[in-house]
Amino acid sequence: MKKYLETLFEEKNISLETSIEAQGESGTNFMTLQIVVDAIVIAPKHEQRKIKDILVQIDFKNGDVLHFMKHLANALAI
Repeated sequence: MKKYLETLFEEKNISLETSIEAQGESGTNFMTLQIVVDAIVIAPKHEQRKIKDILVQIDFKNGDVLHFMKHLANALAI
């Protein structure tokens, strides 16, 4: 999964150091895309499969994969 994500963002010219603003219970949180990728990599396999399925669909439709990653970042924010 990690290799898939790294390749996807490389092809999209999105750096893993891209800053993401996320909303948590404590307010605004800032994290890099790498933090979100690391969380995905340690997630259960069934969650990884679902995330990959969604990313494939977004990519196929030339959608904004970073928008989905921001959505995931909100789940990580505290």
